[in-house]
Amino acid sequence: MRDIMSGVIVGIVALPLAIAFAIASGVSPDKGLITAVIAGLIISALGGSRVQIGGPTGAFIVIVYAIVQEHGVGGLTIATFMAGFLIIAFGLARLGDLLKFIPYPLIVGFTSGIALIIFSSQVKDFFGLGIDTLPADFIGKWTVYFQHFTQVNWYAFGIALATVVFSLQFHRVTTKIPGSIVAIVLSTIIVIAFQIPVETIETKFGNIPNRIPLPSIPQVDFETVKALIQPAFAIALLGAIESLLSAVVADGMIGGRHRSNMELVAQGTANIFSAVFGGIPATGAIARTATNIKNGGRTPIAGITHALVLLLIMMLFAPLAKLIPLATLAGILVVVAWHMGEWHLFFSMLRSNRADVLILLTTFLLTVIFDLVIAIEIGVVLSSFFFMKRMSDSLIIRNSVDILGPQNENGEESFEEEALTVPKGVLLYEIHGPLFFGASQKFQDTLLNLHQKPKILILRMRNVPFIDATGAYHLKQLVRHLQAQQVGVLLSGVGEGVQGELEKSGFHELVDKSNILANIQEAIFKSREILSLKSQGA
Repeated sequence: MRDIMSGVIVGIVALPLAIAFAIASGVSPDKGLITAVIAGLIISALGGSRVQIGGPTGAFIVIVYAIVQEHGVGGLTIATFMAGFLIIAFGLARLGDLLKFIPYPLIVGFTSGIALIIFSSQVKDFFGLGIDTLPADFIGKWTVYFQHFTQVNWYAFGIALATVVFSLQFHRVTTKIPGSIVAIVLSTIIVIAFQIPVETIETKFGNIPNRIPLPSIPQVDFETVKALIQPAFAIALLGAIESLLSAVVADGMIGGRHRSNMELVAQGTANIFSAVFGGIPATGAIARTATNIKNGGRTPIAGITHALVLLLIMMLFAPLAKLIPLATLAGILVVVAWHMGEWHLFFSMLRSNRADVLILLTTFLLTVIFDLVIAIEIGVVLSSFFFMKRMSDSLIIRNSVDILGPQNENGEESFEEEALTVPKGVLLYEIHGPLFFGASQKFQDTLLNLHQKPKILILRMRNVPFIDATGAYHLKQLVRHLQAQQVGVLLSGVGEGVQGELEKSGFHELVDKSNILANIQEAIFKSREILSLKSQGA
């Protein structure tokens, strides 16, 4: 019963959001309702999270609006259809765990950027500005707004402002009824009763259908795929990130653990069926999921109930929904944008290290001014470069003086190393950290600039967790350089994984396996043998 009651409440909360997100995305309001019903039902029934609520979300407004402007509603349907299969592929390829590694500054950057774009998209209806067509880009929008601010409809502005106040403060009166629903009911009654001259859903879109259309599979050919693969990938990537982010938040609230790959499969299936029934992209909705949990929802029954409640409302009350003022929906979306932005996190991150600040601001500005896909791509690349830089800086190469000093950091001799004495003519270097492509050049440069020419160089590699092809290449280059100068090379403490990679790279053609020793004692003993043989040969 708690799940059913929670589902009813979430269904009522989702109603204005589904309509508002659809209108803000540039499509008719019924498409938002269709998406909330079809996708919401499938996500709850098949998903890897027990409490996830799915449907249209504010994060998609930016992408959907751009696709509709360029390719029309038909192009959006095909892109959503294709994105569904991409998200399923992410899940089957078990990429759910990898998507969790997207850096938090990047997520906050594009989320705050989306919030600002949502707010910008609602200024026209919030102030009741008489603008026929709006540019798609952020700067173009605000240029047009400033040209028309002398035409403010104060009735629309009053309704929108009252909606914001109700949405934010009505919980002080009661937590049982959402303030947004109260705002919709009151504003609609007042507009009808007093014939207030503001734009409504009916004046802009006409009637809202009270039924789900018959399914139809979009016609997809190779040319269509080429034209829409980038928008489809954008939908898939954002949908995957948003759904898993919402599932992680839900886990923290209920103390559970979702199955990320199954969640992706469910999200992909939901988007395919949403497109088949004429809907728009869907993903996990953090706010609705949190509402579900707070009202006692703990199983998929709550999400399924929420979808059925929306279907019932659509069938019975769609003719009344057309009377809702657009200013009311604009007020609701301004509140959504405010909560979505999490500006306290944004500004607190500005006090982080320079790398995180640069990722945050770059992603934010690219999202707002250019494109969300470009923002995510460049943000990921920047994050990867900074990560490689940090990993490279973590590589430490110490010589025998540092390693075999009289005392360690605690002021006590190390039992492992107290008996070690490096013979004259032998240099010992210990490597700490991974020898990957970002750090291997530093490794090579350090060892090529030796202050003295030894007869034997011992590389202690017990603390090298892995080596990649670039690291193996630079190690081979170093060995060739030393061998050309008649310097012998011994390796000690090489792990199995590192040994396997060296063998694949052909390293053993340069250094015989007998010169790769299990530990430092064996390596020093081996170095004495070699020095002895050299002195006898001399």
